[in-house]
Amino acid sequence: MSELAPMTLVDSGELPEYPLGSEDRLDSHYFMVWERRRWLNSDMRLKATAECRAYYFDLINISYDQSPIGTLPLDMELLAKLLFVDAAHFRSLCRLDFGPLHKWSQCIVEGGEVRLMHPMVLRTLTEAISRKEDNRARNEAANAKKRIQRLRSVIAGYHAELAKNDAAIRFMDQWLQEQGCEYRTSQWIERAMAAWSDHMLTLNMKNRRTMS
Repeated sequence: MSELAPMTLVDSGELPEYPLGSEDRLDSHYFMVWERRRWLNSDMRLKATAECRAYYFDLINISYDQSPIGTLPLDMELLAKLLFVDAAHFRSLCRLDFGPLHKWSQCIVEGGEVRLMHPMVLRTLTEAISRKEDNRARNEAANAKKRIQRLRSVIAGYHAELAKNDAAIRFMDQWLQEQGCEYRTSQWIERAMAAWSDHMLTLNMKNRRTMS
């Protein structure tokens, strides 16, 4: 029998929680990582029928467009429709030791729904999402560096000494972001410089009160 028994009712309290949610997406990815050597030497490839292997691979691809990403619905008829195969035939294939749902198991996703997950799919997705977050962090850091450099250059045209003050430049950059400023016009730059002056004035007054 297959490791998965899709029609068996399981206490949801006994099921693992799926770690990815609806907000975890890879919409810009039109490909998926496939561990070729692992697949070529897997029991699923070596022992499953050609038909089961084809449906197995299709379901993995389908899971990438599901929500949460990497999961499948528990409904066997719906899975059969997604594969364009007769539901009764699909059920019979799933009863094989190496059927289309080999190593897919039930889990709890956000909202309490019971769906199917696969350890290999989850591991691949977790790594891909982690790489995406790392790339986004690097891009954000690079963009922030360029933005601050541009601001420093503009401020130098107003006040050369102020442009050398890292704390002032970072304060004004953050202030402009908080104001939702998309285009840093001269008017916005002057307002940012005024905000820095007000900030320093407030700090100096606090220091004087502390010392008195």
